[in-house]
Amino acid sequence: MAIRDGWLVEWDVEGETTRRILARVPGDALAYTPHAKSPTMGWLANHLALLPRWGIMTLTTTELDLALPEMQQHPVVPDALEEILATFDEHAAAFRAVLAQQEDEAFMVPWTMRMGPEVIFTQPRSGVLRGMIFNHLVHHRAQLGVYLRLNNVPVPFTYGPTADESPM
Repeated sequence: MAIRDGWLVEWDVEGETTRRILARVPGDALAYTPHAKSPTMGWLANHLALLPRWGIMTLTTTELDLALPEMQQHPVVPDALEEILATFDEHAAAFRAVLAQQEDEAFMVPWTMRMGPEVIFTQPRSGVLRGMIFNHLVHHRAQLGVYLRLNNVPVPFTYGPTADESPM
């Protein structure tokens, strides 16, 4: 079995779960924030929608320099949930396609995140996929679940039932 096959199974589960929770975001609550230090629900949903493209970048490059001018620009948060869902669908499918093309050796290629000359970390791509893509996605998805709960929106099942929903 190729390494990519395990990642593809995991992506299918995590991508579907992410899509399910994104679909619950109330379009009229994108500006909601539970605290002054917290991002808005729209920002959080959009961040989740864009994360799969970071997976593409991880698999198609060997480094990211956060000091580059384009990295200083923050994505515009769409005004409509439909745009956020369309963005997620587009990037999720593209990430899956790139992931499906990878040979085993590609997952061991060193990948570096830097801030100009300062190296933040260097890891094999598989470690970056786990920590910066998959775990990052799960982390923000859980945050979004709390936002939904605080807005009295039923939280969909993730790894099992929630107080609102069971997978069965």
